[in-house]
Amino acid sequence: MTRVALSGADGQLGQFLRRTLLAQGINLRCAGLRPLQPLRPDEDVSHGDLRDGENVDRLLQGVDVLIHMAGTSVERPLPDIIENNLIGLHAVYEGARRHKVKRVVFASSNHSIGMHETTERLALDCDFRPDGFYGLSKMWGEGLARLYWDKHGIESICVRIGSALERPTEPRHLSTWFGLDDLTQFINCCINAPDVGFLTAWGVSNNTRSYWTPTGCARLGYRPVQNSEAFAAEVLRQPNPLDAIGQRYQGGSFASFDYTPHDQRPRED
Repeated sequence: MTRVALSGADGQLGQFLRRTLLAQGINLRCAGLRPLQPLRPDEDVSHGDLRDGENVDRLLQGVDVLIHMAGTSVERPLPDIIENNLIGLHAVYEGARRHKVKRVVFASSNHSIGMHETTERLALDCDFRPDGFYGLSKMWGEGLARLYWDKHGIESICVRIGSALERPTEPRHLSTWFGLDDLTQFINCCINAPDVGFLTAWGVSNNTRSYWTPTGCARLGYRPVQNSEAFAAEVLRQPNPLDAIGQRYQGGSFASFDYTPHDQRPRED
C-alpha cells in the first residue's frame, strides 16, 4: 500500500484532507506545526517546524507520496514568507531526497499568476505574474519542484489551487472555485497516478466562468465534476466584496493589497 504523508494537517485544507483521506483508509501520516490530537487511536501523527531536518525526517521516513500543504498561506512581509515558504520548502525537498520519496504534491497557488486580468483565459504556459510575496513564493516553489525532478528524480505535481471551499460565496469564486469533492478526487489521482514526472495543474473545478483552461490534468486522470454555475444566481445577488483593483485582477484581494495607483507611480517620459 502506498504510504502517504500530509504536512500542514492543522491548516484549513489540511484538516479537511486529513479527515477525508483517513476515512478512505489511506495509509497516512499527518503533521502539523503543533501537536495534533489523534482522530483515531492508531493514527500516525507528528509535529514540528519543517525548517528543522529532524522534523522532516520524522514525517518522511518510509513515505512514497508527500502532500505538502504546510507554509504561510496568506500575504505576509517578505522575511516571513522566505522562512516558511522558501527555506521550509527547500528543507522538505531535501528530506524527500534523503528518504527517496517518489512524489511531492506541492500546494502552489493561483496567486502566482494573480496579476493577470480577469478578462484573460490562461493556459498553463502563461507568464508568472504574482500578486504579492506569497504568490512570488509559489512561483519560486514551482521552480524548486522542477529542479528536484530534473536533478534528483523526485516527481512533483504543482497544483495552482484556486478557491478551495465547500461552496462559492462571492463573484470571483465563480471563476476560481475548487469544490471539495473535486479536491478529494484530485488528491486521490495524485496519489495513485502512474509515473507523472513533473506536472503543473490548475486546482479548479469544471466552472463555466473559469479563468484557467485546460486544467492540465489528463495525465492524472482527474475529471472535475463540480461547477460553480450552480451557485451563480445566489452569489450574484450579493454585493461584491472586492474593490475595483480586486475585481480587475485574477488574484482578487491579494492584488489590491499594497497596490500603487497609477497616478502615484513614476511618470513615463
